This record gives sequence, C-alpha cells and structure tokens, in this order.
Amino acid sequence: MKVPLHLVEARRQQLAALLQQRSYLPIQEVCSLLQVSEATARRDLRALAREKRIVRTFGGAVSDFNQRFASFRERQTQFRDAKNRIAAGARQLVQPSTTIYLDAGTTVAALAEALRHKPVTPLRVVTHSLPAAETLAGVEGVTVFLTGGHFLNRQSILLGPEAGKALAFYTIDVAFLGAEAADKNGVWNSTEEVVHHQQIALKRARHHALCLDASKFGHTAPAFLKAWSGVETLVTDLPETELLKLASPIPKQVLHT
Repeated sequence: MKVPLHLVEARRQQLAALLQQRSYLPIQEVCSLLQVSEATARRDLRALAREKRIVRTFGGAVSDFNQRFASFRERQTQFRDAKNRIAAGARQLVQPSTTIYLDAGTTVAALAEALRHKPVTPLRVVTHSLPAAETLAGVEGVTVFLTGGHFLNRQSILLGPEAGKALAFYTIDVAFLGAEAADKNGVWNSTEEVVHHQQIALKRARHHALCLDASKFGHTAPAFLKAWSGVETLVTDLPETELLKLASPIPKQVLHT
C-alpha cells in the first residue's frame, strides 16, 4: 500500500531533525528510530541528499553540520592569542606518566601545540581530533592513540558510535574538553552527537578541564553539555569579575590566563 505523500514528507523531516541533533546516523539506527525497512530508509536518505539537507556516507548519513559549521581551519585563526594563553594554563594540569584525552576544537588543539613545544613525558594521549594527533605524533615520549569513527573532513574529527566505543579501552587521568557556548546554566556544544561523545570521555576520566575563551560566554548552542555545578576545572581568559556574572556557581577550580 502506497504511503500518503504528507506522511513521507513528515518522516523525512523527522529524519533530517534527528541528523541535526546527532550529526551522524548509521542506516541500521535510521531503521530502528523510524521503524522503517532498510529500503525505505535509503530512499529517504537519497531524497534528503538531493535536497542538500544531509550528506550520504557509506552505511548512513551525516547532517549538514560538517558543511554549515565553520571549519577547523577557519576557527583556528580566531582568538588565537587567547587560545594560546589558555593552552599554556591547561598544560599545567598535565603530569608525566598519565593518560590525557584531547577533545576536538581549536582551543584544545592549541594545548596539543603547547605540549609539542614543551613536552610532558612520558605521556599517553587519546583523541578523536586529527590536528591534535598530527601535532603530537612523533614527539619523543608521547604516545598518541586515535579513535575510530566517521571522518568529518571540515571539522577534522572522527565521530559516531565507533569513536565512542573506542574510549572504553582507555582509563583517562584528565580529559580536556572544549565547547561552543556557555551561559548561567552551564556549557553548550554544537550537536547532540558531539555532546554524547564528550559525555563518554567524561565517564572514562578521573578528572576533567573545560578550556573556554571569553568569546564563548553569554550565549547558548544547540546541545547542553554540563551544568557549572558539575564542572571540575575551568581554564579561561575571561576575567574573574566577568565570570562571576556569567557562570553560577563558579566551578571548583578556575585557572585564569
């Protein structure tokens, strides 16, 4: 029996919304979430791809997040001095003979640069950020572990279920995370899938530090990551007087740079 067009369009709208939230969905998960056959899921994905609302991948699809969101290289040039100061502050939290996790994002990538110039060794680094992995690869005394996952080329990250599952193999001493926004309620990021991966990293970590430059404060983003009451360490260039206005309660430890 032929499904009415308005129901097909509603289902495809739901699929597009799910991809905006999660960034990446394998075909099996599309079938499970929408309760459709694989053939129907593939037809819906092809239709959304023709409308340029998603990007097809082998075995699934990604939202247009990878295309509409500023690329890693574009973001890397913004607030560079602030990011370098934050990286220098975060480096103080890195101890020899530990395992650290480096999140995606340009501020955490600046920490990788700081560790390349002034290594802390021996050190194990787990990351899904290709720039961070490339920066530290070959540094004597530093061992880099890159997770698997779906490669988002403009963001230079590996994301998806495989990337999250890979973190289960590691016990992390300190996880260094970035974010897209912060307001009185807490910290926000670009998509649900990015936040989901960060939450897995937080569960595997004994300690964590959020690295946020001043431009991230005072607004929100699509996906909520963490309330301030759950933030262990914040490394920021935002002055203390401004932080008191924009974050409540203040994190347990704050390193101002």
